Amino acid sequence: MLKKSDIWQRKSQKNMKRITIAKGDGIGPEIMEATLSILKASGVELEYDEIKIGEQAYLSGNTTGIPNEAWDSIRKNKVLLKAPITTPQGGGYKSLNVTMRKTLGLYANVRPCKSLPPYVDTKHPELDLVVIRENEEDLYAGIEHQQTDEVVQCLKLISRPGCEKIVRYAFEYAKAYGHKKVTCFTKDNIMKQSDGLFHQVFDEIAAEYPEIEKEHWIIDIATAKLADTPEHFDVIVTLNLYGDIISDVAAQIAGSVGLAGSSNIGESVAMFEAIHGSAPDIAGKKIANPSGLLQGAILMLKHIGESEAAEKIQNAWLKTIEEGIHTGDIYEEGVSAKKVNTSEFAEAVVANLGQKPTKFTPADYPRDIKMNLPKFERKALRKKDLQGVDLFVHWHGTDANEIGTKLEKLNLDNVKLQMITNRGVKVYPNGFNETFCTDHWRCRWYADEGFTMTNQDIAKLMQNAIDQKVDVIKTENLYNFDGERAYSLGQGQ
Repeated sequence: MLKKSDIWQRKSQKNMKRITIAKGDGIGPEIMEATLSILKASGVELEYDEIKIGEQAYLSGNTTGIPNEAWDSIRKNKVLLKAPITTPQGGGYKSLNVTMRKTLGLYANVRPCKSLPPYVDTKHPELDLVVIRENEEDLYAGIEHQQTDEVVQCLKLISRPGCEKIVRYAFEYAKAYGHKKVTCFTKDNIMKQSDGLFHQVFDEIAAEYPEIEKEHWIIDIATAKLADTPEHFDVIVTLNLYGDIISDVAAQIAGSVGLAGSSNIGESVAMFEAIHGSAPDIAGKKIANPSGLLQGAILMLKHIGESEAAEKIQNAWLKTIEEGIHTGDIYEEGVSAKKVNTSEFAEAVVANLGQKPTKFTPADYPRDIKMNLPKFERKALRKKDLQGVDLFVHWHGTDANEIGTKLEKLNLDNVKLQMITNRGVKVYPNGFNETFCTDHWRCRWYADEGFTMTNQDIAKLMQNAIDQKVDVIKTENLYNFDGERAYSLGQGQ
């Protein structure tokens, strides 16, 4: 249910900005109360509508975790400040965070990470970077299938629109906030089609920003470099799964995941939150650190054009940290001056409003940020030629030669079985006995040279499979686009 709006400041009603808030689960209500008290004391003119989402909605029978009136509020106000929520274990419940990001088109996840030595313990005192993560695609599409007794599939979907939007956002963000370098992380030495597209788009868009340094790293060594020498990086842009992992790594090595906030930006709606979870083990104890949600709120203020208020709150927060007024999660004997609870920490930040830190560099946010983020425009259709087809077969045997002989019987006059792979590795013809095989076989047919393959040929292959009692569980057409192969070869092909 929506609560009646609570108006914090009334002196300039026409300038009021209305947002939606969700107090969440676990420690959510406690840290939201603390965050709202700081926003109110700062003088920023806001009004808000509260929605109920998360565990309470799930357990009431709403399998999405969010009622229709909550969607209405978010879409109307365009801005959501959300405390952590709990997704119940089991029962097939989907992550509400992922659902909201994808449903609302929140394609850009932005997570700034900065060390705060010596007041927050870190081995990397110069860490100061931003992770910009694609937020809608990749393995987070959540498209999974049990295909055989032994094999489950998860589809990794990467689109050109998704790549272009997030890479453009990263360069525009860097330009707007004075960053000097943007680094792309992928694994395109292995996933040449999907991650390869992301890298390709990165190079295309980077060429439009000659004033910004650009570089590309393979994700595994990039993560090692991030953990060892994070000061090398400035703005990082990457795919969804990699970004989820490395942003937590960056936040933790900066001092604590509990201090970091994030923004989720779409073309019309934005959501702001802490990056940590609902921590039900400490809920109700009033000891949670509200800093992560407060940092999310500061990002929100910058987004809605309240950079002055954002700067004021950030400086008060930095002043509180350097005074050694710390919640228990970062309290350290000999460094901290006073251990405080959630509300006491918020009160200390309020008391410091209008002051600036003396040991940290004060926040100085640019005003009137403008980012050129055009809508995606589809390119002209490319010429697509059907070259062959992969039939994925469920077969319980282990001898590749046996299944190969069986599948040769499916051949057409001008369409022949060329190879069989198991978990990506070629096992027929000329496979190795050492290669372990599951019950999931990719079987590739190509058209003879000079012969044009059609969908009717694929239908004939499928009919032959039925006649031979071959269990085909999936097909994938093999295309050339503009004369270039647009599918992966088998390992060893």
